[in-house]
Amino acid sequence: MANHPSAEKRAKQNIKRRERNRAGRASNRTAIKKLTVAIGEGKGAELFSATASQLAGSAAKGDVLGTARIAGIMAAKKTSELIPLCHTLMLTRVSVDFELTEEDLRVDAICTASTTGKTGVEMEALTGASVALLTIYDMCKAMDRKMEITDICLEEKKGGKSGTFIRSRGQE
Repeated sequence: MANHPSAEKRAKQNIKRRERNRAGRASNRTAIKKLTVAIGEGKGAELFSATASQLAGSAAKGDVLGTARIAGIMAAKKTSELIPLCHTLMLTRVSVDFELTEEDLRVDAICTASTTGKTGVEMEALTGASVALLTIYDMCKAMDRKMEITDICLEEKKGGKSGTFIRSRGQE
């Protein structure tokens, strides 16, 4: 006779597994952070257009967005080395994306970090987005030293004890 657990026994094991996960054990977690760098404030759209072309790869220092994306991903992976007492996490996914908005003369960096573990990934996503924008600032500062990095916020979080959080437009 095979040693297979009965359906009832498997169901009890699944319930116990879910209870352990709810008690703070490993679960899937994702955080999305968004930051903004305001470019060319007071100088108008022509500076933004010039900066946008630099961001697209024609800057003196090279491909700005490509370099910023790599810097953000690397920073997210090194968060525990940068922030004291921050847990070391095995990240399952990190991405950094950019949105250029000409009307507002700004670049948004959106960093998404995911893991399966006991602790959240908000700090990793925040670090990734921050370093991506710091990289943009560094590579474009010759054009505009008045750039401002603003609007640091959690856009979305899934998993963990506190469940899902999605920022609504009124929470900005």
